[in-house]
Amino acid sequence: MKQNNKLLLGCCAVAAAALPVFLAAPGKASARQKAPFYGRNIAHRGLHARDKSIPENSMEAFSLAVEMGYGIELDVQLSKDGAVVVFHDDTLDRVCGVHGRVEDYTFAELRKMKLCGTECRIPLFSDVLQLVNGRRPIICELKNGKRNRELCRKTYDLISAYRGEICVESFSPLIVGWFRIHAKDLLRGQLAMPAHEYPEDTPGGKVFAFLASRTLLNFISRPQFIAYQLGYQPPAVRLAQVLGAMKVAWTSHEPRNEKGKDCVIFEYYKPKQIFKEE
Repeated sequence: MKQNNKLLLGCCAVAAAALPVFLAAPGKASARQKAPFYGRNIAHRGLHARDKSIPENSMEAFSLAVEMGYGIELDVQLSKDGAVVVFHDDTLDRVCGVHGRVEDYTFAELRKMKLCGTECRIPLFSDVLQLVNGRRPIICELKNGKRNRELCRKTYDLISAYRGEICVESFSPLIVGWFRIHAKDLLRGQLAMPAHEYPEDTPGGKVFAFLASRTLLNFISRPQFIAYQLGYQPPAVRLAQVLGAMKVAWTSHEPRNEKGKDCVIFEYYKPKQIFKEE
């Protein structure tokens, strides 16, 4: 009986040790998938200006990033009429001075709104792809919302027709998981940050924030890179990196953040385009 109990305890100990590995383990990326992003500095929402004279996620910010040789990070979501638009916030208040959510307006209505008081306008994702035209790598973040499947499908349709280096990321493991199933050849990443940084109205509340902040939902999406907010990283996040996930950091405001990273998303300064060779 004692021997059976010891065996049972041993099995439980092995299972307990294996569980974090199962939950946090990333997917495997090929050298070809990683190469366009490895060691690169990526302009956060384009090369926008601190004084808002060049607004974030604007065609002007993306054009400048391309000219300066940087990769581009951008955000996509759906308009009321199903257009894939490039915009970060759920609401229009901060950037456009208009009350309401992006999804409450048609693209024609959104197009009339000015970004940060300038003459710049909210672009379509397709317009940005046409502008970049394969000249620089793109990290595309899909924003979590009520129409995630539609957003994933339409975004992937645009990516599939694009001839250039591009990958996807999201704070939603379900969105990243969609690409795991439907776009296996496309590099995918999990965005994450400390638990207290997740909004209070995040679906799943504190439980989701705890698990997501530690990338313990990787079993859903098996991301090939972890894009984590700069600062302290929980052990499970470091475990995912040890197991092979690319280390992507955001949002950097100084070159020293390149140390130990595979890719850096930056803003408000002009670092080297490539900071290390593979």
